[in-house]
Amino acid sequence: MAQAEYIGVKDIEGPFILVENVTGVGYGELVDIRDSAGARRHGQVKSLSEKATLVQVFTGTEDLVPSGTKVKFLGKPLEVHLSKYMLGRTFNGLGEPRDDCGALYGGKRVNINGLPLNPMARQYPRDFIHTGISAIDTLTTLIRGQKLPIFSGNGLPHNQLAVQIATQARVVGSDEFAVVFAGIGVKHDDAAYFMQELSTHGHSNNIVTFLNLADDPVIERIATPRMALSTAEYLAYELGMHVLVIMTDMTSYCEALRELGVAAGEVPSRKGYPAYLYSDLASLYERAGVVRGKEGSVTQIPILTMPNDDITHPIPDLTGFITEGQIVLSRELDAKNIYPPIDILTSLSRLMKDGIGKGYTREDHPSVSSQLFASYSRVQEVRSLAGVVGEDELSKTDKAFLSFGKVFEGKFLKQGNEEERDIAYSLDTAWEILGELPAGELTRVSMADIEAHIKKKEK
Repeated sequence: MAQAEYIGVKDIEGPFILVENVTGVGYGELVDIRDSAGARRHGQVKSLSEKATLVQVFTGTEDLVPSGTKVKFLGKPLEVHLSKYMLGRTFNGLGEPRDDCGALYGGKRVNINGLPLNPMARQYPRDFIHTGISAIDTLTTLIRGQKLPIFSGNGLPHNQLAVQIATQARVVGSDEFAVVFAGIGVKHDDAAYFMQELSTHGHSNNIVTFLNLADDPVIERIATPRMALSTAEYLAYELGMHVLVIMTDMTSYCEALRELGVAAGEVPSRKGYPAYLYSDLASLYERAGVVRGKEGSVTQIPILTMPNDDITHPIPDLTGFITEGQIVLSRELDAKNIYPPIDILTSLSRLMKDGIGKGYTREDHPSVSSQLFASYSRVQEVRSLAGVVGEDELSKTDKAFLSFGKVFEGKFLKQGNEEERDIAYSLDTAWEILGELPAGELTRVSMADIEAHIKKKEK
């Protein structure tokens, strides 16, 4: 049945057009819009009432004239074309190819507004995902089906870290692994960097990339993560793959929500963000998990830059409530030229304890990670003390902790942005570094492990 076309709109303001006396349309419905010259653009229904319908225009309302604008409601939501041939391809924020490789064929089209997983259908995540990064694999382990965000700041190397994880990640013991990489509001040079690195490193034929640029219309920014997650769900639950979704930068997404909320006249909440920011973020983050009876799984690493490095800002604050831990990047470590600059004392993975150890990584993993946390925490205390009394006044044990801290940062935390480390190598390196400390200070590991992994120093 052909859809009715409305000629002329009541008002145009910002990215919105107001159409009067519309019947038979639904919230989120896709809209076809033509200007007086016949040029076509798309929009989406954002608000409904008996008198008028508010439509958000994807590519902006420039050159639209109220009397000459034609609007057709298409009777379907915003959709993404899904196919197994998406692997290795690059798309824009609306799911249209941007790699000059032509349109997709086969597959199907689905509504991008998927639903969070039913808690009763979830299976508890346990399997370890290898990233090749010692600080993550050993101390903030990523588990298949987990939501583990990275909290960064402007100028910190989160883009390099995102690419390194995307190209190195894999589920140990499974070849059915894919990465969906979503760049949200990224600058042109960052987009070029992502395309170059993702195509030349790792298994590029297993990566699907969505790139929304900073100068693209704001409304596209809202669609990009949903496009990526719909793709991940298709690959996971219909093709049986284990999918890692990396989304950067979620702060750009939240800024777009705020901008559109102000334009629509919504009442703002904390720092001007809409009051529904928590539920909106939850609708994205909760589309990850392991579903009982399904072969595949969806794991998420959302990356966000904290405004003014403020971890209490609404975006990281609400993200921390929804997700299962966080990886925090340190400006202090970055200033020391340590990459990746992961602050392990403020980072944690809440699902780590059930996905490491015997049968998952290695039997000594839980005790080693606990000892590293405890020892590095002591390093910070000793450094503070040394800043007051001077290093010469420290005890022999305190000096040993200072030495441990330098070796730990320089040899364990620091690694190349193309260096991939096996979990066994990371754990062996951890034991080697713990050998810098007196055996009496290793209170989180057993004597049997000390004898097995730390060579006795010659007196």
